[in-house]
Amino acid sequence: MAQTAATQTESVRKMLLAFSRDLRVVMLRLASRLQTLRHYAATRQPPPPGLASEALHVFAPLANRLGIWEIKWELEDLSFRFLEPQTYHQIARLLDEKRVERETQVEALRHQLAEDLAHQGIAATVQGRPKHIYSIVKKMRGKSLGFAQVYDIQALRIVVPSVPDCYAALSWVHSHFVPITAEFDDYIARPKTNGYQSLHTVVRDESGKPIEVQLRTQEMHEHAENGIAAHWAYKEAGVKGYAGVSASGTYDAKIAVLRQLLAWKRDLSDAQSQTLGAGFFEDNIYVLTPDAAIVELPQGATPIDFAYSVHTDLGHRCRGARVDGIMATLSTPLKNGQTVEITTAKEGGPSRDWLNPDLGFLVSHRARAKVRAWFNAQALGETVAKGREAVEKLLQRLGKTAVRLDDLAVQLGFNSADGLFEVVGKDELSLRNIEVVLRPPEPVAPADELLLLKKPSTPTHAAKGGVLVVGVDSLMTQLARCCKPVPPDVICGFVTRGRGVSVHRADCSNLRNMVALGADRLIEVQWGSASVATGCVYPVDVAVEANDRQGLLRDISEVFTKEKMNVIGVQTQSVRGTAWMTFTVEVGDAARLNKVLGTLAELAGVRMARRR
Repeated sequence: MAQTAATQTESVRKMLLAFSRDLRVVMLRLASRLQTLRHYAATRQPPPPGLASEALHVFAPLANRLGIWEIKWELEDLSFRFLEPQTYHQIARLLDEKRVERETQVEALRHQLAEDLAHQGIAATVQGRPKHIYSIVKKMRGKSLGFAQVYDIQALRIVVPSVPDCYAALSWVHSHFVPITAEFDDYIARPKTNGYQSLHTVVRDESGKPIEVQLRTQEMHEHAENGIAAHWAYKEAGVKGYAGVSASGTYDAKIAVLRQLLAWKRDLSDAQSQTLGAGFFEDNIYVLTPDAAIVELPQGATPIDFAYSVHTDLGHRCRGARVDGIMATLSTPLKNGQTVEITTAKEGGPSRDWLNPDLGFLVSHRARAKVRAWFNAQALGETVAKGREAVEKLLQRLGKTAVRLDDLAVQLGFNSADGLFEVVGKDELSLRNIEVVLRPPEPVAPADELLLLKKPSTPTHAAKGGVLVVGVDSLMTQLARCCKPVPPDVICGFVTRGRGVSVHRADCSNLRNMVALGADRLIEVQWGSASVATGCVYPVDVAVEANDRQGLLRDISEVFTKEKMNVIGVQTQSVRGTAWMTFTVEVGDAARLNKVLGTLAELAGVRMARRR
């Protein structure tokens, strides 16, 4: 049963939304379901589970709401035939037992009424009206009647040119037959909610048998038989229209017909809640735009939810609302069938109060997400502006104001300048990295050129700090640029001519070449205690080989930034999709550098990361 209920809910939702686009879609759905039931009845095959129940509880009420009586009764009878075959065949047999006698009596009455009304100057068409099995069963069950107590088994329909003729014919019928007063209904003065109009009366013939008589105009008859299907373009109703869907024009007629459909949904919800529990079909509501389009919203939705459902910009600029032409607050819960018109500002955005659940401005998760996105975009704009200001100040300080910002962003691995400004504004990229890229590369010195030990504070002489020459006091030492040793690397000293002792890593290839020319100049050295003191840093070259891709330089720079390693030089070259990069960074010890190399090797596209 739960599966059938879910299927019915989905059918209601789809038809409601289809109706707002084109009424013919709904007509086709009704005709298709009727044809399917006819096929199973003709072939005497049982329909799939749930098909007959859905036809009886969803499609037939829809046809009734739209006034399509011909489809309604056939859907009901065919569905009932499959749902309760025993009861269906029992009533069918009772109808067949006296069919010939009943038809003879109805035909005689039909001729008599037609002739007598013609003598009264009323041009009337009199027809026998069939009584359908499901309506008989429903009346028997609803009023606890036996089959013999159902008055309208025999029925006549009188169709006349005008409404005054309806009442004139009714007067003649009541004067020639005995009316049953309790069974009289004037649906012309008080039309049914689906627009149906007619006079219904029950009279007794000479033998005392009850006969139902319906009186209506030709226009009412066409509407009763075919309903909305007879005038789907909403024009044939004219200015006066049909009661229930009356309209002063095409637009008002469409609004009225759409409300009939929403009323059907409400009827269906009330009927199902009695059997399936409260809340069935109550997840969504359907309201109308000023252009008569249906908008599906969650239960309890407000005008702001409606505005965001129509268009995001309409929601952002929403400042007021009219519901059915009356001004309403933006937190007013909407109801089925209401027409909502939004008042907007020319510019501006949503209020943060809309996100406060206690104030009840928003119910829809989709609308909430759009409001949050607007504020996130505003925050992003402020971040980008902050980053732009910082980058432009840096360019002014370096005298690089001619640099194109987009080119600088691409060089740093970003798709656009705004992408660069965003990470700078968030303090996720140091301005020092930008400065390194903008600074021209230093010329490469000869292999044997020496680099003095760099420290952030006052320099410490080699004899008193960084490197000690074993057995010799206060001898000047310098770290070789070719291999850039760092504690605790194994080191060797080589006595130069006029520049003291050049300190190399033990595995330095330049050192091997120099030893081959003068082995007697090799001297033992070791790191002094000051070399591991806090604050001592050493320049080291890191070589990276990787597949060239967008953002590679940025990703590598972020690794050094996170490890708080200062990058003082960058050289890059890219050939046929392969990038070779050399970073000169300041480190305090080689062990920490090994950790960074491992992190670099894990980056996407990096083939190799090593110390040079």
